[in-house]
Parts: sequence; C-alpha cells; structure tokens
Amino acid sequence: MINFDEEVRKFKPCLEVAQAEDAIYHNDVKDITDVLEEMYKQIKSEKGE
Repeated sequence: MINFDEEVRKFKPCLEVAQAEDAIYHNDVKDITDVLEEMYKQIKSEKGE
C-alpha cells in the first residue's frame, strides 16, 4: 500500500514547473485594462485637462 504522507514528503516539483511559475508571476505584460488606462491618460493630457 502507498504511504501518502511519505510520498508527499519526497515530492519535488520538476524544474520546468518552477521556471514556468517564475515566468508567469514575474511577467509584467500589460492587459487590456492597462492599455485603456494609458490611452485615457494620453487623450486627457492632449486635451489639457
């Protein structure tokens, strides 16, 4: 029978998963909200508001 607690203690995530997590969580890609915010600020500054 499998000792679940022992297997969990031995578990180590593979390197690719750790690298993917870093890439996902530390990625500063703009989403549509950020783009629209920048556009709004730019239009607002051009109008002199």
